[in-house]
Parts: sequence; C-alpha cells; structure tokens
Amino acid sequence: MKFLDQAKIYLKAGNGGNGACSFRHEKFLEFGGPDGGNGGNGGNIIFKAVRNLNTLIDFRYQQHFKAQNGRPGAGRNCTGAKGDDLIITVPVGTEITNNEGDVTLADLTHDGQTITLLKGGQGGRGNDSYKSATNQAPRRADPGEEGEEMWVWLKLKLIADIGLIGLPNAGKSTFLTAVTKARPKIANYPFTTLHPNLGVAMVDGNEILIADIPGLIEGASEGIGLGTKFLKHIERCSVLIHLIDGTEENLIETYRTIRHELEKYGASLIKKPELIAINKCDSIPPEDIIQIKKNFKKETGCEPFIISAIAGLGLTELLRAAKNHVLNLKEKEEN
Repeated sequence: MKFLDQAKIYLKAGNGGNGACSFRHEKFLEFGGPDGGNGGNGGNIIFKAVRNLNTLIDFRYQQHFKAQNGRPGAGRNCTGAKGDDLIITVPVGTEITNNEGDVTLADLTHDGQTITLLKGGQGGRGNDSYKSATNQAPRRADPGEEGEEMWVWLKLKLIADIGLIGLPNAGKSTFLTAVTKARPKIANYPFTTLHPNLGVAMVDGNEILIADIPGLIEGASEGIGLGTKFLKHIERCSVLIHLIDGTEENLIETYRTIRHELEKYGASLIKKPELIAINKCDSIPPEDIIQIKKNFKKETGCEPFIISAIAGLGLTELLRAAKNHVLNLKEKEEN
C-alpha cells in the first residue's frame, strides 16, 4: 500500500427536503384543511478516526463526498425521511484544515473519535405547520435549506511515542528493523527511506511505537533533499532519538546540522526530549568512543548512547531510557 499523508477533498452535506403544500380531499369531509408535511433534514458529514488505517491513499482516488439529501414532505402530514449521514473514516492522527490550510477544523487523535464537520440543510416546512385560527388554508410551503459545503485538506500526522531523526544513512531503518518487526527498505545509498515507517518495540513488557522518517540534510528547511515535510510525523512524539553515524568525520557538526533544521521547522520540535545515539560503534576504536563521549558531554551536557543497530549493541539501554521519557509524559498528561 502506498503512503499518502496529505489530500484535498470536497465535502457537501445533504440538502433539506422541500415542504409539501397539500390539502385533504376525502369523501364526506367538508372542511379538509391543509395536510402538507415537512421535508426531512439533509445528512451530515462525519469524520471518524480508526486505528487500522495509516495512510490517506484512498482519498487520491475519490475526492468528492456528498451526504444524502432529505426527502420532501407529502400529503397526509407525512414528513420526509432524513438523509443518511456520511461517515468518512480516516487514520488516527488526521488533522483537518480549511482550503487555505491556515485554520484547523478538527484534530482526530484517538481511536473511535468522531466529529460532525458539516451539517445537512434543514427540511422545509409544509403548509400544515402554517395553519392558524386566522389562516386556516395556508398555501405556503418552504423549500429545504442547502447543506454546508467546502473544500478541506486532510493532513496525517502519525501518532508515535518515539521519533527517529538523523542524516540519511545514519542507520535509522536498520535500527527500526533491529528493535521491531518492521521491515523498511535498507540500502547503502542516501534517501533509501522515502516515506515514514512505523514499528512497535517491546521494552520491559511495554509496547512503544517508533516512527522512522526520511533523513534530513543541511538546507532541508529550504526544500533541499526531501525537505522537512515529513517532520510533522514526529510532532506528536514524546521523545526523539537522534541517530548519528559514528564513522562520520565531524560528529558534533553533524549533530548541529540536524538541530538547526529542527529549529527552522518550528512546531516546538527543538524543545522535545532528545536522546543522542552514536550508531555503528562496532566500527569505531575504543579510544575514539571515549573521545566522542567527552565531546558530546561538552556540547550537550549529557553523554550519548553508544550503539550498533546491525550488531544489536546498546539497544536495550537506549530503548529503556526512551521508554522512561514516554511513561513520564503519559503520567503527567493523566495528572
């Protein structure tokens, strides 16, 4: 299944049914009077978040959605049937914005969460509802109201506990493969990962959801490489794991490059808890590892984790530290 995290669609709630203008015509009934019923209301447009979806690819093949119109009223005081609501299912984490993209209309972050985005038109009144002591034979019946309509953007932001960031070929996909059952594409060239991947890791009996996004390079905030459009998928993460290829020449400069792109992107990503992991440590001499720790201690105030995703070294300690950040944040939210 292809990954699509943004789609533009047209929505139209159902129109209300017309009211009826009718009079009773029955044998032996001298004064029949009006008996036109009201029209039915139009159907609403409802969005529902479901857990078993993780892409908006379905909206590439269908962009127009219309709810059912209300049925018109009829004689004998028959009210028209209400139009059926249209329920549109989207992945958990879908944000709905207006056509310009500057106003958030809804943010569906929980499984089963629903929102009525557009309301159907009100059904028109039949002439029976206009009768009174001074107007016993009204001939007025109202048309149904138009249902609401608009173009909206659907923007998917994945719900994950941990976000993986780093330069291309830092070993993020290898890390995800090593700690989860996810099988992203792995190859020895930049930008192997072209769309976000998700995996679930078990840490001391706790399930932790990890999101791997395509690598960033210098100037990504200006659109260089794959840009920063995929950073929205880690906006909801509790903690970021910053993977750095330990075989790079200048690790501190590599670290600063990614941090600069996070700061340029905004969305408070720069303020999120971050764990630094020096990957591919099985290819680094022990004396160099000691110096790397000293350099990062001086730069960031904390020692980095020394790991090797392909050899499985240091992964448990890193995941436990990330798990503690996730659980602490959840505990704060509950309180």
